[in-house]
Amino acid sequence: MSDNDGVKDGVNTPAIDRNTVYIFDTTLRDGEQSPGATLNLAEKLEIGRQLARLGVDIIEAGFPIASPGDFEAVTRLAQDVGQLDNPPVIAGLARANKMDIDRSWAAVQWAKKPRIHTFLATSDIHLQHKLRMTRNDCLEQVGEMVSYAHSLCSNVEFSPEDAGRSDPEFMWQVLVVAIQAGATTLNIPDTVGYCAPAEYAAMIEGIVKNVPGIENVIISAHCHNDLGLATANTLAGIQAGVRQVEVTINGIGERAGNTSLEEVVMALHTRRQFFGNLRTNIDTTQLVRTSKMVSAMTSVPVQPNKAIVGANAFAHEAGIHQDGILKNALTYEIMQPETVGWSSTNLVLGKHSGRHAFSERLKSMGYDLTREELDKAFDRFKLLCDKKKVVTEADLEALVADQFESINEIYKLDTLNVTSGTGSVPVASVRLIDEEGEPHGDAALGNGPVDAVCNCINRITGADAKLTEFHVHAVTEGIDAIADVTMRIEMHADDGKKYVYSGRSADTDTLVASGKAYLAALNKGLRRIKIHA
Repeated sequence: MSDNDGVKDGVNTPAIDRNTVYIFDTTLRDGEQSPGATLNLAEKLEIGRQLARLGVDIIEAGFPIASPGDFEAVTRLAQDVGQLDNPPVIAGLARANKMDIDRSWAAVQWAKKPRIHTFLATSDIHLQHKLRMTRNDCLEQVGEMVSYAHSLCSNVEFSPEDAGRSDPEFMWQVLVVAIQAGATTLNIPDTVGYCAPAEYAAMIEGIVKNVPGIENVIISAHCHNDLGLATANTLAGIQAGVRQVEVTINGIGERAGNTSLEEVVMALHTRRQFFGNLRTNIDTTQLVRTSKMVSAMTSVPVQPNKAIVGANAFAHEAGIHQDGILKNALTYEIMQPETVGWSSTNLVLGKHSGRHAFSERLKSMGYDLTREELDKAFDRFKLLCDKKKVVTEADLEALVADQFESINEIYKLDTLNVTSGTGSVPVASVRLIDEEGEPHGDAALGNGPVDAVCNCINRITGADAKLTEFHVHAVTEGIDAIADVTMRIEMHADDGKKYVYSGRSADTDTLVASGKAYLAALNKGLRRIKIHA
């Protein structure tokens, strides 16, 4: 367990370096709320370790009161990532009530640098229609609950939810109460992505001018991307005095997502003079690697034209651009690809490569596997070598991501056969193995081979699932390339609600990869039904 006094050595103190913008990563909390992006414990730990390598200052590990699984994940991250040398702060989210705060503290207390992040809405829309409370009730609850959180942990963050639509003068009153109660960070969320950049900057400037004691705490920005303005709003906030930004890898999150970590970091890095020589503690060369890991484990693909980490971010097709790049890269590139972790080097492994070389390569890619996980990955690597002459890092990323996707399976794919062709109705026969090791087989027709596979899996499992999205791409070039398949499905739960789950898998056979990806998504839905039964 940590010593509360040790938290004073963390990032939120009166002696904070005002020339640094601190990175608060909420990929594992707000990012995981992206539809279908559910992560298992092993995946959260791998991402947490990679975020530490990336150099984030604070990791919001989850919402401990939300579920036993969320509590366990935050606890394990605090015990693992939170105990590293020079670790990031580990934060847990809590509503402004004692039950939530106690649960958050019980999870994060194991970290060397724990933080309780509590919130309460301040907009009249939320107070009247969601919380059914008056402004005076809000002021009283903020004072009481921030004070209670501070009695447990000296590092406390408070957020006035829906700040972007709150009455500024009332919000200032709330923030004064939070500071007096012991808050060390004040986060100003544009919860619904409503603000424009000038508007968000003016809100921060108003807080700086009108909230006594603001000079003793750090102001944080948390912007959503509903109007595509999350990064612009966050950067405007930084210019107005924000020194902590709440972001996610690849910008994933609720609805249209959150502010993208890589975009804010590289804007500050590339336009250093424009932003007053502010800096971050991020190792920018880890950005692409982190992006790929999060994409693989959440089954949320990165769009090709995504800034910084998209596949086309440093690609040039127009002849004029190509000519300029060949003469001088600065003509059309404002950043060097290597700065963010892109490399043209295609390092390969083959069937003669040993376990040690394989292990070292995975470590260099950011994967710290247990002995058991490494053994399984190495066995799969050898099988892949029999199918491909050359195995690249892209292949390895797909292979390891596929392995993490299969953790906690209710059903696993044993055999799959599909008959399809011109003038015939596709038919798939599938055999699955359940948790008890029992085989289950069936056959089904479909409008196409993939549809037949999905129908067959539904018949075997009895699941009420519908395929809504299907993406497939080749990991590398060549006819022996691994097919990387991402699927998104909808399932109805016993409560009548419809839930979205994503699955991702990779195989040299596209139909096998499709079947495994569909099953991975289905397993998540079946696991949720089993837990809540």
